[in-house]
Amino acid sequence: MQPKEISKFLSLVLRHQPQLIGIELDAQGWVDVTLLLQQLAAHQKVINKAQLEEVVRTNDKQRFAFNEDKTRIRANQGHSVTVDLGLAPQTPPAILYHGTAEKSLPSILEQGLLPQQRHHVHLSKDKTTAHKVGQRHGKPVILVIDSEKMTKDGFTFYLSENSVWLVATVPTQYIRREE
Repeated sequence: MQPKEISKFLSLVLRHQPQLIGIELDAQGWVDVTLLLQQLAAHQKVINKAQLEEVVRTNDKQRFAFNEDKTRIRANQGHSVTVDLGLAPQTPPAILYHGTAEKSLPSILEQGLLPQQRHHVHLSKDKTTAHKVGQRHGKPVILVIDSEKMTKDGFTFYLSENSVWLVATVPTQYIRREE
């Protein structure tokens, strides 16, 4: 398997469908590396520990993390399965950004940003990252989020290990389109 293919498949099983290869994530989203590699092989997705370490180290979005002794692995955020990443509330920068496709804009401006199948809405601290996210889904649009006002209004933000800002939802009054 190529690194990109490994990364995509790991995202699927460590964030959304662990049962696909017969693994269970613990309450914090961790799975034993040896078990993961065995179950990947049992499902014709053969990789070794060095390849896994390479994917974790080089993933451009830093989607995955090992525990300290590299015996367990988990996705850093983006889960649709229930996990508690143990993230502490954080104070975000005054402005955050969200990248989306232009086709999604009418719905967002009507309903706000919703987590969809995930636990949180994902926000970034810079426009470049938001643009990259938005272009994955079509013609990109960058939304500016007034996170300072949201914080003052009682919304709780978290910062994932790979520097993605997370919040339960973003109502429309805190969103404006980047011009």
